[in-house]
Amino acid sequence: MSASGSIGGTARREPHAPESTIGRKADYLHAESTLRSWFLTTDHKRIAILYLASITGFFVIGALAAGVVRLALIVPNGAIMTNDTYNKAFTIHGVVMVWFFLIPSIPATFGNFLIPLMIGAKDLAFPKLNLTSWYVFMAGALFTLVAVVLGGVDTGWTFYAPLSTAFSNTWVLPALIGVTIVGFSSILTGLNFVVTIHTMRAPGMTWFKLPIFVWAHYATSLIFLLATPVITTALILLIMERAFHIGVFDPAYGGDPVLFQHLFWFYSHPAVYIMVLPGMGVISEIVPAFAQKKLFGYRFVAYASIGLASVTFFVWGHHMFVNGQSDLASLVFSALSFAVAVPSAVKVYNWTATIHKGALRLDTPMLYAMGYIGLFVLGGLTGLYLATLAINQHIHATYFVVAHFHYIMVGGTVLAFLGGLHFWWPKFTGRMYSEPWGRVSALLIFIGFNVTFFPQFILGYLGMPRRYATYPAEFQLLNVLSSAGATILAAGYLFPMLYLVYSLWFGRKAPANPWNAKGLEWETSSPPPTHNFLSPPEVPRIPYDYPIQAQESRDQHG
Repeated sequence: MSASGSIGGTARREPHAPESTIGRKADYLHAESTLRSWFLTTDHKRIAILYLASITGFFVIGALAAGVVRLALIVPNGAIMTNDTYNKAFTIHGVVMVWFFLIPSIPATFGNFLIPLMIGAKDLAFPKLNLTSWYVFMAGALFTLVAVVLGGVDTGWTFYAPLSTAFSNTWVLPALIGVTIVGFSSILTGLNFVVTIHTMRAPGMTWFKLPIFVWAHYATSLIFLLATPVITTALILLIMERAFHIGVFDPAYGGDPVLFQHLFWFYSHPAVYIMVLPGMGVISEIVPAFAQKKLFGYRFVAYASIGLASVTFFVWGHHMFVNGQSDLASLVFSALSFAVAVPSAVKVYNWTATIHKGALRLDTPMLYAMGYIGLFVLGGLTGLYLATLAINQHIHATYFVVAHFHYIMVGGTVLAFLGGLHFWWPKFTGRMYSEPWGRVSALLIFIGFNVTFFPQFILGYLGMPRRYATYPAEFQLLNVLSSAGATILAAGYLFPMLYLVYSLWFGRKAPANPWNAKGLEWETSSPPPTHNFLSPPEVPRIPYDYPIQAQESRDQHG
């Protein structure tokens, strides 16, 4: 069937504004071209591009710090660099990657760009607040980078007291202030998304016609609003503790360091789903498009998004099984940690069922999506080991935790980010990229990731602790293998930066819907006009109304 053919006897509607009928100056990228028009814009699409450029820069910084760590671990005696340099490298890697890339990556870029398009709105509810959130994000991130320039931080990304309040002699204070400022950006973004989804849906766009991407960002926004104030309060208290010795977390002044752990993980475990849920939303858009099949169990996936956002608030204690909390508390947190796996498993099952008997096309976005599913499953299953009380005693604070975390965060969030970037790149830029190079990059990243992090499961099981610059010589082979994998992974990351930038000038022009995908964002031009649609969008009868599903319906009803 051709892309413009009929499905189920109904002709496929042409986009509202085909690319050929829209002048170059009419799209959001070329409507104005001055720096002032970009840095003072209130267009959600341009703000998404500002975020994309910003987080890409922070990703490079975090990746370089990770490269320093893997370089140091090639030899067991720490001879390549000093222990202080090693501590600062893994701290900057963690701080930059978690706070300035992983948490804002998909919501701030794809969420900002796509939510109004997907619900048929002209913009987000609060355009000026949206721009403010980017400036707040940049102010906080750059404030933290001042600490790096001045000499670095060595506390780890968790800033545990009393190391961060009394014993560290590094630039902890500016780093804490920067991360605290960035938290306000998350709150503003979450507020904007919630109000937009509630109040600005196009006529006929009911809750159960929303794309799963929107459901995922709605759930993520609730976490932003409910959890971020907790970590913001904890970090402000930590700043006051370090600056004025007020005695909240530092036992030397009558404080309790475990209290900080409770406050930190009450936010930071939900923060895992701030990173994961938007990625799940991306995969839920890519899989039906490249299987040309309706998403299996749409309502279950939507409910699972809200379920994940809810249950994740009750499992923070599984990070603290060895800190002296009661056996009863540990048992409850262990059981709840197993329960949180259920909505994640629902999503994986539904993606797999959607792929089954679909008209599968293995283009670059789908390769990233399939890689995501495999790595996320392995990361999720190893999380059950960490949720088991007896096993956790053995592998707590080892490289097993590092591997598990990266299978979820990098194998999950980063692959979803790259899959979404390739999927919506034509919509963002109006240009197509090199498909062969895209497939090569997806393959390199998948191979490089597994070579880097799978050996770390073995290292952790054998007892190698994380955050150590030295280790017993018998662990060297696995560490060298992990560092070699990081080199492959770095090459995989570099390729998209090259061919995507190349496509901006030399890629062929993208049609409005290059993937024959469903959703209102594909019903406007590539790139979209400033106000998204030249005529009011027509909301589809059902979400994900793909040809295979239509054919199955005709077969069932004769």
